[in-house]
Amino acid sequence: MGGFSPIHLLVLAVVAILLLGGGRFSSLMGDVAKGVKNFKKGMAEEDTQALSARIEAKKAAEPAFDRDGERLRDADRTRDER
Repeated sequence: MGGFSPIHLLVLAVVAILLLGGGRFSSLMGDVAKGVKNFKKGMAEEDTQALSARIEAKKAAEPAFDRDGERLRDADRTRDER
């Protein structure tokens, strides 16, 4: 007594199409689809921007020795002195 069967949902959909008209219902569903697509696109752009910001923030490590094994920097120096 408390649930809708598939027949009830089908009748409800037919009544909605008759009241709203086929064209209006179709355009309404098209607008919903565009909204979902724009939402997904916006979420993807945010992820890309956050990732590129993290990549740019990383700094390459400075080598401690050159090719010949000579020390390029002192181990005693701190990052603040560089």
